[in-house]
Amino acid sequence: MAETVPLHLAGNNAPVAAEVTLEPSKVTGEIPAELSGQFFRNGPNPRTGWSPHSFAGDGMIHTIALDGGRARWYRNRYVRTPLYEHPGESRFALAFDPETGRIDYRVTTANTHLIAHAGRLFTLEEGGFPYEVTPELATIGAYTFDGRLETPMTAHPKTCPITGELLFFGYRLRPPYLTYYRADAAGTVVQRRVIDVPRATMMHDFAVTRDHVVFLDLPVVFDAAGAAAGGPPWRWDDAHRARFGVLPRTAGDDTPVRWFDVAPCYVWHTMNAFDDPDAGTITVTGTRVPWLWRGGPEDVGGGLPALHRWTLDLRAGTVAEGPLDDTPSEYPRVADAVIGLPHRYGYTTAFSLDPEPERSEIYAYDLAGGGVRAVHRLPRGHTCGEAVFVAREGATAENDGYLMTFAHDRASDRSYLAILDAADLAAPPLAEVHVPVRVPAGFHGNWVPMG
Repeated sequence: MAETVPLHLAGNNAPVAAEVTLEPSKVTGEIPAELSGQFFRNGPNPRTGWSPHSFAGDGMIHTIALDGGRARWYRNRYVRTPLYEHPGESRFALAFDPETGRIDYRVTTANTHLIAHAGRLFTLEEGGFPYEVTPELATIGAYTFDGRLETPMTAHPKTCPITGELLFFGYRLRPPYLTYYRADAAGTVVQRRVIDVPRATMMHDFAVTRDHVVFLDLPVVFDAAGAAAGGPPWRWDDAHRARFGVLPRTAGDDTPVRWFDVAPCYVWHTMNAFDDPDAGTITVTGTRVPWLWRGGPEDVGGGLPALHRWTLDLRAGTVAEGPLDDTPSEYPRVADAVIGLPHRYGYTTAFSLDPEPERSEIYAYDLAGGGVRAVHRLPRGHTCGEAVFVAREGATAENDGYLMTFAHDRASDRSYLAILDAADLAAPPLAEVHVPVRVPAGFHGNWVPMG
């Protein structure tokens, strides 16, 4: 009997072997001439061709360069980490020093996200240090903000559109479990604060507002005994309270975190958050599942993620929450200009556990209209991942811009960069930049302008 291919290695999740630099094979439609820069997308691509979980694959960056209405080139490269240099070896064995008990956070897959800050490009994965790469995808090396970063760094930092600050955190598997960081626009860490939490939880994302940061302490906990026995390192714990922690962004070490209990859930990604000083509230949106991995790493019976809203009442100490949609979707994004601020629009991509769904859909939510969504349906047999919003030059409206995503055509087994009009999502793509290779499914990325 043929062995079943694991979900995370099936269909367009399967890794690609070659690192290439190629010219696009064709462009359909018209690339907006104002788009000069690169679209980057990170994702797991195990060098050996196999990994026990999607989180464990070696990071591979895919990028397309656009300039003046032309597609210049496509390139993909692995991030050269110790795991890349030692294919198939145990991450724990490479990172852990049994004599000192220290963990080497240079050992990372670097496979989850790519961001730009202070003139640098960072690839990120929440279990290790960021790795700096060049626009051509050469690996420069692990980056520690001049030694101020002493923990892993989340793959989901937030850039404040007002101050230019980079806000982030790192969680560890031993005390102190959680540390909050704030770097200024020049890339210097100006604040580092330990957050007191009782145990290690898998804190994949968080949220920021103009004045606050919001931490998500949820019931997916580190299972030391299970990991030591060779089992999965994370499990669901019904006894662990689900709660959001609120802290002023610039608070000193003496300012306590305020914790708000929420209904049990797991949140992979937040869409955004914002303050309402008049009402004394913080509103958080994100993609929520009621529970995750309760019966083990293969148990996804808690449901598929869907868009949800929490309103934290800072005066009453209470939370009002509820779904914004019941349609499964993930990878929420907003315009960079409204991160941490009141916003009207947000974007997600349809989510399925089927490695070869009929097609993908991209959603644009009008939150001022109660969560009404516009839909872009890809052709049958075409699937895509996260859609990244890029503002149009001189934009005056929040949704005046483009959505970019890598898509895969199952029939040809080739991929393309789709460029959509965010304000007219149901319309055909403005452009498709086709490449003569397959870009496997991945996680997160960004558009980075030139210059």
